[in-house]
Amino acid sequence: MARKLFGTDGIRGTANTEPMTAETALKVAMAAALQFRRGNHRHLVVIGKDTRLSGYMLEPALVAGFVSMGMDVTLVGPMPTPAVAMLTRSLRADMGVMISASHNPFYDNGIKLFGPDGYKLSDEVEAAIEARMMEGFAGDLAGAKDLGRAQRLDDAIGRYIEQAKATFPRGLRLDGLKIVVDCANGAAYKVAPKVLWELGAEVIPVAVAPDGFNINKDCGATAPKAMREAVVAHGAHLGIALDGDADRLILADETGTQIDGDQVMALIGCACADAGTLRGGGVVATVMSNLGLELHLKGRGLSLARTPVGDRYVVEHMREHGFNVGGEQSGHIVLSDHGTTGDGLVAALQVLAVIQQSGKPASEVLRVFQALPQVLKNVRFDPAGGATPLAAASVQDAIRAGEARLGATGRVLIRKSGTEPLIRVMAEGDDQGLVTAVVDDIVAAIKDVAPAPAAKVAE
Repeated sequence: MARKLFGTDGIRGTANTEPMTAETALKVAMAAALQFRRGNHRHLVVIGKDTRLSGYMLEPALVAGFVSMGMDVTLVGPMPTPAVAMLTRSLRADMGVMISASHNPFYDNGIKLFGPDGYKLSDEVEAAIEARMMEGFAGDLAGAKDLGRAQRLDDAIGRYIEQAKATFPRGLRLDGLKIVVDCANGAAYKVAPKVLWELGAEVIPVAVAPDGFNINKDCGATAPKAMREAVVAHGAHLGIALDGDADRLILADETGTQIDGDQVMALIGCACADAGTLRGGGVVATVMSNLGLELHLKGRGLSLARTPVGDRYVVEHMREHGFNVGGEQSGHIVLSDHGTTGDGLVAALQVLAVIQQSGKPASEVLRVFQALPQVLKNVRFDPAGGATPLAAASVQDAIRAGEARLGATGRVLIRKSGTEPLIRVMAEGDDQGLVTAVVDDIVAAIKDVAPAPAAKVAE
């Protein structure tokens, strides 16, 4: 069965519009509860969320669904996605749920599901949950005396703080470092500054006042300008920008220069190789990662395995082939020695460890390889009516023409986002001007055939 609700990172959409309604959340919970029944014990689900207003709607709907199927619920409130994955395993829960649309604006929300091992679900399990939603639940509801119970975990924040700190090398401290941390007014607004401070850093917190509407708004990993400016203004040694659910990061060195996930993967991967702890013979990344990363790793005798876009696919490849370092250029960094999913804060701690141990400024440590010119532009379109702009002959002609112009020294990658109505157009090569021209031509062709989206108004 093909998935209809689930995309590359769970279910996502505009809040209070299908599929992000209380009714659908209720059905997802009921179906997921059936999927993860595995014996006669009291079943347990951990539910976390970010700071979006719509979390107040989706959280009780999910609780009602799980409780109606006889599953107990532990609520942890606003917590990073990796914290929910960690707590699912730590509490021996049968599954975990994160209510978040990650880097999207406040008016979107999403539901991410984790199995008892703390890993995101496979395509097959997600399809099975969708199938159960279509079948109905009349014969599966718990009896009146078998309903589940819900409670809050008061020490959830402390548990994650200690787990994150435990990934930092024993005996090493952040004393003497001034660090800007932009929490995107999201799930890590409490935990990230505390972890850095408790490890000894002087912390400059940014975007730590969520109001339900300002998550990711002009802040965080997708809008790191505020973080970069704060680094320069405060004379900080490093800047860290997390996204709304804190499973990814973008860095800035002491000059305010932005550092992406490719450089972070190169740094951590090579540091692990030097320490003899790298497994799999290299790093796992997606098709979006810069060719410069691949060439640098090759020069070190290491490989770069590429997967489709989505940290879930990176993790699946890592598990199947025994890698322990992987991620995405966008800042999802997966370190399987420390967790089961991307963790922006833990990745930042590993970078800080290398900086402290080297005694060098971040600008020297983080410029691991020379990136090839790469241009990425997004074209938003109206998905109503099943619009498929990539199928247009004029768009396909533009793509083929761009590939021919770049030749063997470059590449073109066009894909539809799995989380938003966007067409992502990327080109890479050794000539910046040519790469830009190729992307602009393809973008123009898409815009010619793509219906303009209706503007969303924040109320």
